[in-house]
Amino acid sequence: MSKPEKVPGPDHPITIAPTGARVVVRAGNQVIADTDTALTLNEADYRPVQYVPLADVDPAVLLPSGTETYCPFKGEASYFTVATEAGEIKDAVWYYEFPFAAVGEIADHVAFYADRVEVSVGID
Repeated sequence: MSKPEKVPGPDHPITIAPTGARVVVRAGNQVIADTDTALTLNEADYRPVQYVPLADVDPAVLLPSGTETYCPFKGEASYFTVATEAGEIKDAVWYYEFPFAAVGEIADHVAFYADRVEVSVGID
């Protein structure tokens, strides 16, 4: 059975726009991502999420975790564990390899759980 695909609308709005500021992601004292081309995804009543181009994330810290989830508005999400000198942070990063068309801009981008790593916006 295929999973449903919902289209964002007035009852569940989703907007995606360039962040327009530098985004730096740290795990402890280690910078794991640094970009000037992040996207901010606003979805319904959730907190805004920074989607960072995968090319701007240190590939040495990303370990595929095997975890997968599903969002009817965005599609199938896969996860990475972040491996740092201080240890591993399980499922701290998620991404949509093939996001639904309504959110296609987030392809080739990853997002970070702000309660597991530090996501700073507007850092110079």
